[in-house]
Amino acid sequence: MFDILQYAFFRNALWAVLLIGIAGGIIGTYIVTRRMVFITGGITHASFGGLGIGLFLGISPTVGALLFAVGSALGVGWLSRRGTVREDSAIASLWALGMAVGIICIFKTPGYAPGLNEFLFGNILTVASADLVWFALYAGVLVLFFLLFYRPMLAVAFDRDFAATRRLPVRLIDYAMVVMVSLCVVLTIRLVGIMLLLSMLTIPQMTVELFTRRYLSILVASGLLTAVGGVAGLWVAYWLDVPAGACIVFLLIAVYALARCGWSVVHRLQRRKTGGEKQ
Repeated sequence: MFDILQYAFFRNALWAVLLIGIAGGIIGTYIVTRRMVFITGGITHASFGGLGIGLFLGISPTVGALLFAVGSALGVGWLSRRGTVREDSAIASLWALGMAVGIICIFKTPGYAPGLNEFLFGNILTVASADLVWFALYAGVLVLFFLLFYRPMLAVAFDRDFAATRRLPVRLIDYAMVVMVSLCVVLTIRLVGIMLLLSMLTIPQMTVELFTRRYLSILVASGLLTAVGGVAGLWVAYWLDVPAGACIVFLLIAVYALARCGWSVVHRLQRRKTGGEKQ
C-alpha cells in the first residue's frame, strides 16, 4: 500500500492536497458564506481566456490565466458597484468572454496545445516541486491575512452593509479576497481542472454546514475534510487506475450524500420524539 510513496510525483500530490485543504477551508468558507459561488465559477471559466492567450503568445499559461482571472474578478466588482450592470450579468458576460477568447487563441496557436487537458480536467500527479513552493507561499500569505483580518472578514462575509456602518475596511476585504479567490482558482486548476474545481471549494463546506453554523468551525472542519478527502481520493485513484482529481471530487460528493442522509434520519427521529413527548 505504501510502496507508491517512494515516487516523488505521488509525494508531491499528497503535499498538494494538504495545501489545498488549508486554502480551500479559508476561501471556500468565505465564498459560501458570502454567496459568491457563482462569481467563483465565473472566475474559474474566465481564466480559460488567459490560458489561451498564454499559449498563443508562448508565455506561461498559468501566468496568463492568473492575470485574466484577477482582471475578470476586479472587473465584475467595478461594474456591479457602478450600478450600470447587475453582478450576475457581469459575471455571465466575463464567463462567456473568457471561454470565447480561450477557444479562439487555442485554435490559432500553431501545433498541438501541450498540457491543455491538465487545465481542463486536472492531473494532480503532474504537480512539480516548483508548483508546491508557489502554492505554499500563497497558503502562507492567505493564512496571515486571515489571522490579521479575521473579525473584519467575518463581518463582511455575513453582512457587508453592517460591516460598512461599523467603519470596517469593507472595500479592502472585498478586493483582497477577490484577488485571493482568483489566485486560489488558478493555482488549483492543475489539481482538479477547471471542470471540477468549483465543487472542491464548496462541497466540504456544504457537508460541514449540516452540523454547525459557526464560521470558524466550518472553516477548520471543511479544510480537514478537503485534505482527508484528497488523500483518500489519491489512494483510491491509484487502486482503481482512474483520474485522481475526479476521484477526489467524487469521494467528497459521496461523503456529502451520506452525511445528508444521516442528518435527515436523525432530524426525522428527533421530530418524532418531540411530537411524542408533546402528546
